[in-house]
Amino acid sequence: MFSERLNLLRERLLQHDIDAAIITDDDSVYYYTGYYDYLHMEFGRPTLLIVPRDDKSLLITPEIDYNMAVQMAQVDRIEPWNDGMGKEWREHIPAALANRAKVAFEIELMPPQVRNYIDSLINTDEIYDITPVISQMRMIKSDEELQLARHAGEVATVMMQAGSDAIGAGVAEFEVALATSAAGTRKASELLNQYYAGSSMSPNTHFLQIMASGKDITLTHHRASTRVMQSGEPVFLCFCGMTNFHRFKLGFDRTFWIDEIEDESQAAVYQVAVDSQAAALKLLKPGAIAEDIHAAYADVIQSAGYDYPFRCGRGTGFSFLEKPQLVFGDKTVLKPGMVLAVDGSVCTDSFRAQVGDSFIITDDGYEALTSHPKTFDEIVLTRAHVNQQ
Repeated sequence: MFSERLNLLRERLLQHDIDAAIITDDDSVYYYTGYYDYLHMEFGRPTLLIVPRDDKSLLITPEIDYNMAVQMAQVDRIEPWNDGMGKEWREHIPAALANRAKVAFEIELMPPQVRNYIDSLINTDEIYDITPVISQMRMIKSDEELQLARHAGEVATVMMQAGSDAIGAGVAEFEVALATSAAGTRKASELLNQYYAGSSMSPNTHFLQIMASGKDITLTHHRASTRVMQSGEPVFLCFCGMTNFHRFKLGFDRTFWIDEIEDESQAAVYQVAVDSQAAALKLLKPGAIAEDIHAAYADVIQSAGYDYPFRCGRGTGFSFLEKPQLVFGDKTVLKPGMVLAVDGSVCTDSFRAQVGDSFIITDDGYEALTSHPKTFDEIVLTRAHVNQQ
């Protein structure tokens, strides 16, 4: 799979008359090689993938991760570098780029210190952005990626159920986060053992739980805290960072209430959020224009008297954000094999409601990857309801 992607990338380089590509984005390095680590630039340790169109691929990575690279990376050559030794990660770049006049890299994703060094080596008039080529390749998922997406959906669905089961009056937010993480990890472990025997991927969920309750409900990306939830309050759960199975990411959100909807005006806001997602899903199919889906969603929200909303959705995959985006200005035509998170949301000064799911675009519509109820009788969580799950 990875060698096929590298060969396809070489074909694209030839088509665009590019001599070599330098890839530094963690997720793109993984997409083309199967190699990943968790250090990279966060610890000042860059990893670079250099792909000439007519020569062997080269992975330059820290010595500390060399054993991982040898085990995982499907590349032609690996060169490790160590802190303070020689020119460190710079050592092998000049030779790899020698006599290559037209070099492309991910302009907005390359770390500044790497960019500065590359600029010192080549004619900056001959630098090109490889991001559109990579984004185009990554938009349509392979069969292997779609299997990962479906399994990520299973993990996400189990996490959402565990979260809703844990919500209740007198419960601290972090207890909900612990429940979702444990459920997701166990489900991921089950799937890894069943379908990916021998994989070294961790089943543990990533990212801090996004959730908010009560007075904090308008804080979109609030993390689970020690706050104790109370009866009548709304609760928001989001798994857009935690749903990360075998490095495949999805979007998934729900809004709940504990025992009852104490402020009835919130119910009307929530219904508009649900309706806005439904309007988007009516258009979600091959041939649809990304911005048209956003327009249908936004029209429901604005027609109900609320402000123009943030984007309706986005592509996902090995990155949290991929192309296309369901937003004004994105004229991408949807095609089978794309994976998209599609939201419905309304924000006011004192309340926000959001529902979101992820979908595969199929030949004649879409396939839902995530699932959890949205009706009032199932999102108003009484203690009896919770205990029955």
